[in-house]
Amino acid sequence: MTTGTTSFVYVTYIAATPQKVYEAITRPDVARRYWGHENVSDWVPGSDWQHVRADEGRKVQLVGKVIEAAPPERLVITWADPARAAEPAAYSRVTFEIAEYDQMVRLTVTHDELEADGGMAKGIGRGWPLVLSSLKSYLETGRSLDIFAVPKAA
Repeated sequence: MTTGTTSFVYVTYIAATPQKVYEAITRPDVARRYWGHENVSDWVPGSDWQHVRADEGRKVQLVGKVIEAAPPERLVITWADPARAAEPAAYSRVTFEIAEYDQMVRLTVTHDELEADGGMAKGIGRGWPLVLSSLKSYLETGRSLDIFAVPKAA
């Protein structure tokens, strides 16, 4: 039984331009370098987008629609597991806000409309910090993090 919705907000500062950050999110060839996935769309509001595993399997891991695209400041997409794509309640929303901040960028990622007791809400709390840390590392140093790493057993 669903107990409502929840949200997750993550803010990071990146030594890059707004254009570089926006492209890192929307260009499949760049996203694969720090995320291990490609975000595939034409980025026109109303268009589909897919989050595709960049390895040999090329499995579609997430699907959604582009709600708003205002490069390089803002991107809003819906987000769902493909197995639940036919269920309107299974979709959450992700908003990327990219703002110039002195000689860097403030990236705010808000993932909301999540089913509070769902697996997606639990997963993104671990996933977004790792992915966005990898994005920051990649844009600042040219080296990404291993986003598929697993914690060492205690």
